[in-house]
Amino acid sequence: MKLNITRRAAMSATLAAGLMAGVSGTAFADGHMIQLRLSMSGSETDQRSVAMAEVFGPAVSGFASYEPAYNATLFAQGTELEAISRGNLEMSITSAQELAQFFPEFSIFTAGYVHQDAAHQVAVFNDPLFDPFSQRVIDDLGVRLLSVMYLGRRQVNLRQTREELEVMTPADLAGVNLRMPGTDAWQFLGRALGASPTPMSFSEVYTALSTGAVDGQDNPLPTVVDSRFYEVTNQIVLTSHLVDLNYIAISEAVWQSMDADQQAIVQQAADDAAELGRQRQLQLEDELVAFLEEQGMEVYEPDLAAFRNQVQAMYLDSEFAETWPEGVLEQINALGN
Repeated sequence: MKLNITRRAAMSATLAAGLMAGVSGTAFADGHMIQLRLSMSGSETDQRSVAMAEVFGPAVSGFASYEPAYNATLFAQGTELEAISRGNLEMSITSAQELAQFFPEFSIFTAGYVHQDAAHQVAVFNDPLFDPFSQRVIDDLGVRLLSVMYLGRRQVNLRQTREELEVMTPADLAGVNLRMPGTDAWQFLGRALGASPTPMSFSEVYTALSTGAVDGQDNPLPTVVDSRFYEVTNQIVLTSHLVDLNYIAISEAVWQSMDADQQAIVQQAADDAAELGRQRQLQLEDELVAFLEEQGMEVYEPDLAAFRNQVQAMYLDSEFAETWPEGVLEQINALGN
């Protein structure tokens, strides 16, 4: 917690200077194009990158130059928000996990079963319940969150056949050694799902699955296919326990340097880019279900209500929920199914 407070205080101390630098460097009043450099860690072929290049860039080209930088070549991953706050960068694609480093209450958007699907993400982002979160990012960092991008749903992938182990509720995962990333937050999520989480580097997962060192792993379907985990597993349980997201972020100073028409164009461009990426990702997930079934995998949906109820109850009893504003989880749930 001390790290979060210190980092947030440091950003607040430099915010005023960053705002001044941002306005002076990008103002449109002199007739020059507004520079919109976007720094991200993803590659040029990443679906987020493609959507921004195909939709956002052309939409703002009448008054702004969209200049994406990929593979963290402009700013190192995790430093983009600070760069925007200092006035050294105009845009980034950031995560709730990164924002939680500055604002612990954002951890609610990283917890299992908070977001139910892609449409629910959009509903939460556009609901008044999100306003205090986004306003604090503006006030303390000088960063405006324009739109939410869908990254995909994490699913449980097991060696056992469905005949050997059918997973319908968290109780069915008892004793299952499920590889999860090694941080405390990931290990907690594994336990909340009912499994026995096993920390392991990603590079070791294929071999561990093939030898039986672990019973399963969790990842979005594109990762299952890209890593060929279907060769050493037999089923996918569509738990959708984490519906991952990113936010399109822009400097508040740059935003305020635009007139109302330009702001409207930038906002619509961000929403349209996010929607394109969302639909493409959903289509890809649907196609990959068919592909995995063709490979002999059994793909099915468990009792999602049973999983959601257990996971949320465990989060609410944990230290992770201590920073969550009272009643917000209930408001989020009410926007879903």
